[in-house]
Amino acid sequence: MDEEYDVIVLGTGLTECILSGIMSVNGKKVLHMDRNPYYGGESSSITPLEELYKRFNLPDSPPESMGRGRDWNVDLIPKFLMANGQLVKMLLYTEVTRYLDFKVVEGSFVYKGGKIYKVPSTETEALASNLMGMFEKRRFRKFLVFVANFDENDPKTFEGVDPKTTTMRDVYKKFDLGQDVIDFTGHALALYRTDDYLDVPCLDTINRIKLYSESLARYGKSPYLYPLYGLGELPQGFARLSAIYGGTYMLNKPVDEIVMEGGHVIGGPLQAAHLRPQLHPGPRPQGAGQVIRVICVLSHPIKNTNDANSCQIIIPQNQVNRNSDIYVCMISYAHNVAAQGKYIAIVSTTVETSEPEAEIEPALELLEPIDQKFVAISDLYEPTDDGTESQVFASRSYDATTHFETTCNDIKDIYKRMTGSDFDFENMKRKQNDVFGEDEQ
Repeated sequence: MDEEYDVIVLGTGLTECILSGIMSVNGKKVLHMDRNPYYGGESSSITPLEELYKRFNLPDSPPESMGRGRDWNVDLIPKFLMANGQLVKMLLYTEVTRYLDFKVVEGSFVYKGGKIYKVPSTETEALASNLMGMFEKRRFRKFLVFVANFDENDPKTFEGVDPKTTTMRDVYKKFDLGQDVIDFTGHALALYRTDDYLDVPCLDTINRIKLYSESLARYGKSPYLYPLYGLGELPQGFARLSAIYGGTYMLNKPVDEIVMEGGHVIGGPLQAAHLRPQLHPGPRPQGAGQVIRVICVLSHPIKNTNDANSCQIIIPQNQVNRNSDIYVCMISYAHNVAAQGKYIAIVSTTVETSEPEAEIEPALELLEPIDQKFVAISDLYEPTDDGTESQVFASRSYDATTHFETTCNDIKDIYKRMTGSDFDFENMKRKQNDVFGEDEQ
């Protein structure tokens, strides 16, 4: 085995596998290691079902009513892909799509006053929605038209709004939108976790709403996609990309120590290590709170979702007197992740009190009856430095959101810290006539 590498990656979570794939395509020699015997780390899909029971230390085996254990692929981190988002772009540019099949998630819903409603994101849906009264619908429709026509490079589309100075709170005031509409716009369309966005310039929010609408327009039912056989397929796809371009993989290989000399990893400037937080040899990444995730096995679709076999539900913070949103991701046997007739709903939120399970009760009530729950409370970590001096680059933990946009932002941030240049999707493209024995498709 070679002893010198440009990049050493520890852990095979999605963040790590995408980075190793990009570095390999760019001609770097990559060593990728994981202490686990499987790919995916925190972003893996657990199979068979018996393995999930063991992982959560449940004393019993799955009952016969759960079907065959090998029919289950249960995600530990619940997330969907925005159809027009950054991760889909990464999949397309690297052609990792050739290893995966996707289905459109059937619906996106928002919680208001104890009930759930379809998220209106087009002019037609806004006028038909039960979320708003007649006059509110007209105002919201005007707001959606403004967002759809907005072009940050064309001042004629600004309508008196300065995207760099006007806050989103002021934009809402301009269109006279009520609190409930502000809630689902900021949290179910722009997908913010908190209300901090209200008092910063509005450009990012407008672009987020545009992304939601453009993603929805691609396939119609919702803006989200989900891979058959679970999210664990994603890191495996990017790992395969890295291997095709000469990357070396070692599973079941724990790392005891990273040798440092003079405050940095031994080697030249390209000998960087990208790590999960637990293996950081310098100052440990600082804690950034906790997230609770509850995997719920159901024998029925969620009520008031038109019997959808997959959906997302967002419970905006203000609806349940919290500081951050509660999310529900639901997939089912239709995605080859559960036995016939079974559904998997995963509830997640940022922990705010000493009783995390009580915090998610509003979401669990929407799912009743629940056949089995698996509860996990995880620490969130973020890097304490940029890694340029030590050449050790730590990633952030996966947050409570049900999409991959924040994960992709972390990947782009690490890429810039490692290489010193801005992330460019063009650098992810496979080289023409350079497929290492793979059949062209």
